[in-house]
Amino acid sequence: MSDRSWLGAVAHLRAVREPGVLVTLIEVRGHAPRAAGAKLVVGTTRTWGSIGGGNVEAVAIDRARELLTGGATVPDTFTVALSDKAPYQHGVQCCGGSVTVLLEPLPVVPAVAVFGIGHVGMELARILARHDLDLHLVDTRPEQLAESRLAVLADAVATVHVHRVAVLPEIVLGDLPPGTHILIMTHDHAEDFALCDAVLRGGQFGTVGLIGSAGKWVRFRARLAAQGHDDAALERITTPIGLTDIRGKEPATIAVSVAADLLRTMEQATAPVPLTLDADS
Repeated sequence: MSDRSWLGAVAHLRAVREPGVLVTLIEVRGHAPRAAGAKLVVGTTRTWGSIGGGNVEAVAIDRARELLTGGATVPDTFTVALSDKAPYQHGVQCCGGSVTVLLEPLPVVPAVAVFGIGHVGMELARILARHDLDLHLVDTRPEQLAESRLAVLADAVATVHVHRVAVLPEIVLGDLPPGTHILIMTHDHAEDFALCDAVLRGGQFGTVGLIGSAGKWVRFRARLAAQGHDDAALERITTPIGLTDIRGKEPATIAVSVAADLLRTMEQATAPVPLTLDADS
């Protein structure tokens, strides 16, 4: 792997939504097979690059896989002595130096799908686009997803996926990754209802939020129950959405409220997992 191709490996893991660990030699003392800065990317089933091979690389891969199994989200370091007198797990390396290795977990980023990119949906997209996540924008109205209108997302931190569908926005649900958080706020209550029904009929989704009044939900709940959805299923849908103590009706205010509530939920779900590895090898 070239000096910069580790970026391609990280991008690949992100694209296929698989976790990984970026391994970097951050300090080399004495003789070692690779210089500081050498990188290795470890996935669940394969690796890319090298930090020098031998015991140090094998230990790094073992530890990286432990992090993946444990769901760790915070980095850690370990030091290996390259001496025939030092403890080793995977063969002797007697270069005479020692290396310190940094392991940085690369977790799968959250995914959010916003159905309906009207006034509120667009303001919400602008906020969510500033965060490290996969953002799916869905609308049946071509003008709402026109490139000129989405130009404000050009510098997005998020990876933005645009879904232009002529009818039946619920077909997009089958293309979303497991755990996607769903926000339903289309211009048409018939579309909203169809999406609620489809979400409850299958799919591994995260939270499901429906914009609207209490009266809207009373009607939707009765109709969904008539379609065969029980109380437990109906409880999966949260409505109204957003922080209850923010009551403004302006689109930007609603978007801030919804985004804050969702980001808090995602943050709680991805709270840092402490590492339990030994400090030294």
